Amino acid sequence: MNNVTVSEVPADAQIIDVREPSEYAQGHAQGAINIPLGSVVERSGELDTSRDVYVICQLGGRSAKAAEALESHLKPQSFTIHNISGGTEAWIAAGLPTA
Repeated sequence: MNNVTVSEVPADAQIIDVREPSEYAQGHAQGAINIPLGSVVERSGELDTSRDVYVICQLGGRSAKAAEALESHLKPQSFTIHNISGGTEAWIAAGLPTA
């Protein structure tokens, strides 16, 4: 797992938001797909493994756990799983696009 800041996330990144649906609905990184932490491994088939995966939560703790779980499950070789440090709070504070 690779930790990145919000400023290092590419504009066209594949972002997975692992917060609960109610948290996600209150505001999330634009383009992020909501896959709650508890179902991230079972729903990993929804990810495009030809591209890097960026995982975000509120502050960075849950996304780190999700990124570790995905790495163990998917054993990436041709892509990298990134944890977005600072999470959605840092994303919003940086003025990045939200939905």
